[in-house]
Amino acid sequence: MEFIPDQGSRITEPEPLRMLRPNPMSQSLANLIVHLVFSTKMRRPLLRDKERGDLHAYLTGILKNHGSPLIQINSVQDHIHILFAQSKNHAPARIVEQIKSSSSEWIKTQAGWYFDFSWQAGYGEFSVSPMHVEAVREYVRKQPEHHLTEDFQTEYRRFCEKNGKPLDERYAWE
Repeated sequence: MEFIPDQGSRITEPEPLRMLRPNPMSQSLANLIVHLVFSTKMRRPLLRDKERGDLHAYLTGILKNHGSPLIQINSVQDHIHILFAQSKNHAPARIVEQIKSSSSEWIKTQAGWYFDFSWQAGYGEFSVSPMHVEAVREYVRKQPEHHLTEDFQTEYRRFCEKNGKPLDERYAWE
């Protein structure tokens, strides 16, 4: 006798067989490009050329360890710009926390000059459209030239305005 299920019945495979079949939606993809900007505490001009290359390399390693490949990095005496591909597996705030806390501790070991170094508590993290990545990469690369004509505060105000994020100046410039 053949079993014909009624419309309310459902025949299912045994559990072990279902587990062997590939899940057609198992891949997770993300294309999140981030332009991260933050300054030294009180915008003190502490970042020196002598340690700059090593600092950038150290920050690149932190990003790599978080599955967030670096696209471009550059800094001037009082702030840093980092353009990277945000990992889908790590919360943005966690990555920023690691970047800032680890690099702050690391830089203090590089020279007595940095004995009381710290980054500002806040930061700006702005999304970048894939079609604008090259323009932002070039902008980050040219930071020293750019800051001959515009200071960090003016630049940061412009970023916030352009990205629709109101800046409360009472808390921005610690």
